[in-house]
Amino acid sequence: MNASAFDPALLADECCLLLDSGEREQLPVRRWNGEPDAADVLMLDRCLGPTLDVGCGPGRMTRALTVRGTAAIGIDTSGVAARMTAERGGFVMRRSVFERIPGEGSWRHVLLADGNVGIGGDPVSLFGRIHQLLAHGGSAVVELQPPGIGVRCRRGSIRGGSWFRWAHVGMDAVDGIAETAGFRTGWTAHRDDRWFAELIRI
Repeated sequence: MNASAFDPALLADECCLLLDSGEREQLPVRRWNGEPDAADVLMLDRCLGPTLDVGCGPGRMTRALTVRGTAAIGIDTSGVAARMTAERGGFVMRRSVFERIPGEGSWRHVLLADGNVGIGGDPVSLFGRIHQLLAHGGSAVVELQPPGIGVRCRRGSIRGGSWFRWAHVGMDAVDGIAETAGFRTGWTAHRDDRWFAELIRI
């Protein structure tokens, strides 16, 4: 994916993701740039040890974990995202989750908020990579689409930029993907039309 693909969204008050199906998905950019809300806290509460925040964007979750006293690193391919996270006081590295990551195989948690299960357009490959990053018994804390979505692998574009591979994973589909990638589904929750699961590495 183009490292700067999401930059127009990070720098806007409102923005849409255009899918190659012709659908438009409103991106919650104000939430990204705000403070964690009650639904975010459900995810943060599952992160009880060193946490890698994948696709950290402007860094609200990375910073929130740091404020809680939890060791956290945000990673993002975007230089704009990395700068915004650092300005918020979060520790951040500019790189892809598929590149070399410090502490591989020893992370307690990997956080995939804000639809970042879509990164790369192949959820099985992404969860397989997350499995490599986690310690045995560690977990991926993920935000999902509502039940009924299944798995949809598509291409997306933002404000006329280049196309990139993206995916949507519904709550109804996560068990199968988790099992294929070496996880079992533990905690699940939903709040304010947002859906979450914790996938335990086995």
